[in-house]
Amino acid sequence: MPTIYLSPSTQEFNPYNGGGNEELYMNLIADAMEPYLTASGIQFVRNTPEMTAASSIAASNEGNYDLHLALHSNASGSVPGSAMGSEVYYFPGSERGERFANIAVENLKNIYPNPDLVRAIPITTLGEVRRVRAPGVLIELAYHDNYQDAEWIRNNINAIAQNLVLSLTQYFGIPFNYPQPIFTASVATMGGNLNIRYLPSLQSSVIGSVPNGAEVVVYAQVPNWSLVNYNGQVGYVSTGFLQY
Repeated sequence: MPTIYLSPSTQEFNPYNGGGNEELYMNLIADAMEPYLTASGIQFVRNTPEMTAASSIAASNEGNYDLHLALHSNASGSVPGSAMGSEVYYFPGSERGERFANIAVENLKNIYPNPDLVRAIPITTLGEVRRVRAPGVLIELAYHDNYQDAEWIRNNINAIAQNLVLSLTQYFGIPFNYPQPIFTASVATMGGNLNIRYLPSLQSSVIGSVPNGAEVVVYAQVPNWSLVNYNGQVGYVSTGFLQY
């Protein structure tokens, strides 16, 4: 299953019109994303507020990630509060970065108040797009110096988080699952190993296996299938071979 580097802004010095700051709200969105990521089988590593953009890039480049996703909010520039909109940046020539950016734009249009102001933009000057090994996408979710945009972020933390994870699942071609209670279960076969699959389907590729009697952590359940973690391997197993 895919693994992403999740990089919410560390810029606490960017105040929001109406209270709060960029680091606070981007980390709240990342917090809200985590249960959706786990339930959908997307593993993640995340920066911390004490880090900088440079150290976040370095940490991302130390791993092998399928996507580097940076979460930010924007400022209007010379006339504070004059701009609005969501902008999704990717590196020109990065097919995977552009594909995720376009998916994210289409989904953000469904929750941002003015869909015409949501767009994907190629850019070469942003480090978290240009300097990361993984396909890099930086989302400026809205303009924090515009009161309406800042209010939209403040009032839609969970909706934005859910929307972003939906885009990730579409990009990776896996099911989107709502968060569910996490529990452990034991594998009960006739003695053989239980296959772990990428998708909840017998036609899906086998990405691992669990020996009979072993314990797994169950992240989510869909009809006839369970999303599990066995020794760090995340994927779907047939629910009929689990005992609770």
